[in-house]
Amino acid sequence: MVVPTRLLALSLFTYLALATPISSLDSRDLLVHESREILPIGFSLVGPAPSQTPLKLRIALSQSNPDSIVAALLNVSDPSSDTYGQHLSKSQVEALVAPSSQSVSAVKAWLQQHGLTATAASPAGDWLQIDTDVSKANSLLAADFSTFTHSASGIETVRTLSYSIPAALKDHIDLIHPTTAFPEAIKTTGLTKRAIHAPILPRAADTQCANGTTPACLQQLYNIPTTPATNPSNKLAVTGRIGNYAHYNWLQSFLQNFRPDMDSATNFTVTSVDGGQNHQTGPSVSEGELDIQYTVGIATNVPVDYVVIGRNWTDDGLNGYLDEINYLLSLEHPPQVLSTSYGYAETSMSYALTDKLCKAYAQLGARGVSILFASGDSGVGCQNSNATLFEPTFPSNCPWVTSVGGTAGHAPEIAWDGSSGGFSNYYPAPSYQASAVDNFLTAHAASANFNATKGKYNPVGRGFPDIAAKADDYRIWEGEVASIYGTSASTPVFASIVALINDCLSVRGKPPMGFLNPWLYSTGKGAFTDITAGNNSIECNGETAGFEAIEGWDPVTGLGTPDFNKLLTAAGL
Repeated sequence: MVVPTRLLALSLFTYLALATPISSLDSRDLLVHESREILPIGFSLVGPAPSQTPLKLRIALSQSNPDSIVAALLNVSDPSSDTYGQHLSKSQVEALVAPSSQSVSAVKAWLQQHGLTATAASPAGDWLQIDTDVSKANSLLAADFSTFTHSASGIETVRTLSYSIPAALKDHIDLIHPTTAFPEAIKTTGLTKRAIHAPILPRAADTQCANGTTPACLQQLYNIPTTPATNPSNKLAVTGRIGNYAHYNWLQSFLQNFRPDMDSATNFTVTSVDGGQNHQTGPSVSEGELDIQYTVGIATNVPVDYVVIGRNWTDDGLNGYLDEINYLLSLEHPPQVLSTSYGYAETSMSYALTDKLCKAYAQLGARGVSILFASGDSGVGCQNSNATLFEPTFPSNCPWVTSVGGTAGHAPEIAWDGSSGGFSNYYPAPSYQASAVDNFLTAHAASANFNATKGKYNPVGRGFPDIAAKADDYRIWEGEVASIYGTSASTPVFASIVALINDCLSVRGKPPMGFLNPWLYSTGKGAFTDITAGNNSIECNGETAGFEAIEGWDPVTGLGTPDFNKLLTAAGL
């Protein structure tokens, strides 16, 4: 079967107008814009980078009103708002986040002074891109681009520990990347696998979950319907990374074995970003198989698009995160749900860079897209070898996405011990979850494990995950049956539930759910089964500590696990 591939085609344009005189940008009047004194753990200096080494730099321009997109997002996502569900158009979002003409002209004039031309690297023009080399970049930014190596992975990268810009541009440029931010190896949220070589076991009569987590198990647990979706424009996008291939023939075998009521020829489309390809001859690393089999196999007949991120991000350290979101923002009609099972440690990126990505997610959410990320599989997390602080994860730390944690077992479910959760050190608790977080903190302060966690987390930070679903013993097909564990599995399942709700809404002529969190913590919170047992404690530096799942929201399982029928009612259906 030939599966269509849509290549990324972001429109790039060159700025032409010169509104700021070049003479006003005195290259001698420079201010340090970003710097770091120490290298990230594991990196060491090799030496000066060769002068002709190519660099692709991205310039984040200051926005006229950086908080306007968040205000717009909350206005259309809060059930108590008069504009709830009135999602913004592509042009409306771009108008909110576009930089001022003065910023564009000033930055372009500075670059032209150095013989450089900028092109837009985002639909709204809030990111610019220049192609240069180390010699020119050092001159432009008063920098010292050098080669660094990472001892564990062997990764070599070109970075500088400091860079400067003209004082006149201080209010026009938020940051330039890649400069002082070092790359973090991309990974799933901690997926584990073991192969099962025996034939698929027959389902037990009393519960569909007796022989592992399968579509039938999830349908029984969460009341997920098998009724096919009917709206072809209601789409679900799944993020894939290079090497995480999803095999068409294995999906067919999965459907034959685990969804025999479906047409086993049901397939998915593929979109390439940064040169990503869904090769069928490469070995499986399971994540791609899992994500596709449990979206196609749960969101019956919802069109699924596998957005595969390649390696053409030119060592920017963002691993295609920014390119993917800019691709989706470039679409007039983006998919209504995005599921991603990859993440970083929060400390792997600066707050400034993190916030740029977080605000990009807010742009997509304001347009009616539900963005879901796996919370991670490292429990409460250890920030470093000294284990003095817990480690929040990105992008779950972003208040403008929905973070999905994990549970284990059934009848009843308990918290899965790998379910990452905690509190961001970058973002405060947003208004929509402030009450839920306060309730947890009050209960936690009176708990037996409070002293073990005291001082290791930020009690005023954005709490995550927001909700949870089963994370244990997922059965996938990759030439044989394999068993998978992780919030990498929980996330596509909940994304599929949201996609099915969107299909029901569309039949009634209603808008999609969009950014979920304000609704989840208010109207929707009664549609979840509260998980009150288990924890995400791990051993750090000889001490075991973490958070407990308790009544109400907690930083292990969030608000709990979904009930499809109750969610429909809460959505007004």
